[in-house]
Amino acid sequence: MKKTTLFLASTFLTVAGAFAQSTFPTEVEPDWDATEIVMMDESPMESQIIFTGGVDMVQTKSGETEAKQWHDFIGFTPVTDEDCVPEGAIGWVSVNHEMIAKDEKIGDGGGMTSFLVKRAEDGTFEVLDQTLSDGREGKFFNVDFSGVGETGMNCGGINSSIDGRIWTAEEWFRTSNESINDEGDGVRDISDYTIKYTDFDFANFQTIEKYQNFNWMVEIDPRNAKAIRKQYNWGRQGFEGGAIAPDNQTVYLGVDANPTFFTKFVADEPGDFTKGSLYVYKHDAADKWIEIDNEDFDKMLNYQDEAIAVNATMYNRIEWVTIDKNSGKVYLTETGRDNIGEKWADEAAAGAVFAPHHQTRAESMGLATPDATYTDYYGRILEFDPETNEFSVYLAGGPELAEENVAEADYPDKHLSNPDGLNLLYLNDKTYMLICEDLNGTSYGRMPAEFASNRMCELYMLDMSVEDPSIDDLLRIAQTPAGAEITGVCPTPDGKTIMFNSQHPSSDNPAPYNNSLTIALHGMDELINALEVTDFAPTNSDSFQIYPNPVERIVYLSKKTDVALYDVTGKRVAVYRNRKSFDVTNLNPGVYFVVTKDKETKKLVIK
Repeated sequence: MKKTTLFLASTFLTVAGAFAQSTFPTEVEPDWDATEIVMMDESPMESQIIFTGGVDMVQTKSGETEAKQWHDFIGFTPVTDEDCVPEGAIGWVSVNHEMIAKDEKIGDGGGMTSFLVKRAEDGTFEVLDQTLSDGREGKFFNVDFSGVGETGMNCGGINSSIDGRIWTAEEWFRTSNESINDEGDGVRDISDYTIKYTDFDFANFQTIEKYQNFNWMVEIDPRNAKAIRKQYNWGRQGFEGGAIAPDNQTVYLGVDANPTFFTKFVADEPGDFTKGSLYVYKHDAADKWIEIDNEDFDKMLNYQDEAIAVNATMYNRIEWVTIDKNSGKVYLTETGRDNIGEKWADEAAAGAVFAPHHQTRAESMGLATPDATYTDYYGRILEFDPETNEFSVYLAGGPELAEENVAEADYPDKHLSNPDGLNLLYLNDKTYMLICEDLNGTSYGRMPAEFASNRMCELYMLDMSVEDPSIDDLLRIAQTPAGAEITGVCPTPDGKTIMFNSQHPSSDNPAPYNNSLTIALHGMDELINALEVTDFAPTNSDSFQIYPNPVERIVYLSKKTDVALYDVTGKRVAVYRNRKSFDVTNLNPGVYFVVTKDKETKKLVIK
C-alpha cells in the first residue's frame, strides 16, 4: 500500500500544474462598464441562455412570431407521472413579458411564454419540441390570454412549491382606458368587457370598463400555454408577487404600490383558490387580519379603498413574496422608493397607519411621522412570522450613504439597492435566499456617480443559517449588462440550476445582450459544496483531515484546497478545485485516496 500511495502523490504532482492555477471563485466582482452578463469565471458552474426575446419564435393561435421582450417572472412546473412528455423532460419554464404593446398574433397588452426542458448529459438544458392540445407545435409557446380578456402586462407572479401551479401578475395599475390604450400602441380594443362563465358567481355577467379587467392575478396552464382564470376574489391590485403556504390554502400577496397593503387569501379547501376569505393586515389591531368581503364585486374592484377604510398598515412597494418551507416564515421584498412620504399623505390622512419600522426610521431622521420629506431609497427584506403575525426587518438595504452622488473609488464593495425578485434555494439541508436588485434610482449610493446613466443590477445569495445577516454576508453571483434589471430568479427543485432574466438591456449592448434574456446558471450544487463550512476537531489542527470516513455522500475537508481522487489502481477518477467538500454519490463503493496539491494523502472508504 505504501508503494501505491507514493505513486498517487507522484501522479498528483504531474496533474497539479494543470489545474493549480485555476480557482473556484464564490462570487463575482462588479463591472460597471459591462455590456454582457457577468458570471463566475474559471468555475465548474456554467451559464446558458435558454430564451431570447425578439429572437426566439413563439407559437401563437395565429401562427409563429417573435417573442415579446422585457422578461420578468420565471416559474418552473415539474413533470409528474401523469404527464405525457418526451423522455427525460423535467418541467415547464414560464416567463412573463413586462411589455405593453400591440401585437396581431400574441395579443395586445402583456404576454407570457412557456416551454418544456430536459437536462442534457452535461447538466445543461435542452428545450424540447411539443404538440399542445390546441394543435400548436414547436418549442416556445405564447400563453393564450384571450379567454380571460387579455392581460394589461405581465410582471411578477406566483409559483407554488407544492405542485408547480403558476399565476402571472398584472402589475402596472391602470386607472383609465387611455392608460391601457397608449395612443393605439397598447390595448386597442377598449370597449366595455363583460365577465362570463367564471368560477366566481359574484363577478359573472358584470360589465366593466376595459381597464378594470386588468390588474388581477391570473392562473395559467403552462402545459397547454393558456390562461385558466383571473382571480377576481383576490381583489384588483397592482400585483407583483405572492406565495402559496405549505398548507396549500393560504396565499400571501405582494403589490407594487405606494402605499401598499399586505394581503392574504385563505381557501376553504386545500388547492381550491376559487372559494375562501380575503384579509388585509393591520399591525395595531387586536386581530391583525381584517376581512374584506370578497364576494362584493365593487369591493374587489376597489380593494385599496377598502384597505384604507379599515385603516390597514402601509408599506413601501411589497413586491416578491416567498415562504421558507422549513420554518414557515414569509419573506417579502419592500423595494423602496424616493420621497414616499408624499405618496402616503392622503392615505395617512384617511386613517391608514404606518408600518412600525417606517415610524421608527422616521423618528431616527428627526421626523414625527413618515411625512412628505421622508425618504426610503434602499428598501429591505421583511420577515413575517405567521405564528405571531409579527413583522421584522430581516435584511436592510444599503449601506446608506449620506452623499447624493458617490464616486466609484468611495463606493462600498457590496451594496444592496432596492431588492425586488426573491426566492429560496434548498441544498444539503440548508436554505439560501436569492435576491434580485430592481432598476430604480441612482442617487445616494445606488450606483457610483460615474455610471449613473449606465445602470445595472446584481443577483445576490445569502446563507440563511447566518444569524442577524448583514450586507457583508451576501454573495454576488451574477450581474446584468448596462441598462438591464435582473429579475425572476427561480431554482429548479433539485437545486442544481437557477434561472434569472436580464430585462430591457441597453440596445447598444452586443447581441444577444441587447435583448431580454432568460439565463440558466447550472452547478449551484457545486457552488454550495464549495461554500459549506464543516466543524473539524482534528488532534493536530495543522494536519489535513477528511470527514466522515467511511462516507456515503459528501466528503468534507478540513481546509479549502485542490484535491484529486484516485482509485486503488492509481487511476485518477476526479479533480476538485479550491474545495472544502465534494460529492461521491456517483462513484462506486470501495477504497480511494484523496491527495492535495501539497501532496497530503488520506485513504477514503466509500460505502
